[in-house]
Amino acid sequence: MATRSAQVNLLSGVELFAGLTRKEAGFLLQFMRDYSYPAGKLMVEEGDSGGRFFLIVSGTAVVSRNGRRIRRLGPGDSFGDIALIDGGPRSATVTAETPISTLSLALWNFKAALLENPSITYKLLLVLCRRLRDAESRAPI
Repeated sequence: MATRSAQVNLLSGVELFAGLTRKEAGFLLQFMRDYSYPAGKLMVEEGDSGGRFFLIVSGTAVVSRNGRRIRRLGPGDSFGDIALIDGGPRSATVTAETPISTLSLALWNFKAALLENPSITYKLLLVLCRRLRDAESRAPI
C-alpha cells in the first residue's frame, strides 16, 4: 500500500478534496479503509444504493453505463463522490479490469469526519457550488 504521504497526494488530486490542506486530507484519511479486488470483480453496480467513495491506488477499472463501456480508471482516479454525499443510487457500474487496490470512505465515516472538522465541510460545499454553477452554465436556456 502507498505511504501516508502518497495517500495524501492521491486524495488531494481528487476534485472534491482538492481544496483541503495536507493536514485536512490526512485527517480524512483516518476514516478511509483499504479495499482490494481481483481482476473481473464487480466493485459497484449501476442502480444499487451508494454510500461509498473509492480512490484507486493501483490497478485499473472499467466504468460502464447501460452495459456500454464509457471509460477506464487508473491510479489517482476516483468514483462514488456523489453517492458518498447523498447515498443515492450508483449512476454506473465499475468492474476491476486488473487486480486493484483502493482507499474507500463510507458515508457514515464521512459524516463523522465532517462533523468533527467543519472546515472540511465548508471547503466541500464550495466545490459542490462550483460544480453546480458549471452545470448551470452548460445547460440550455
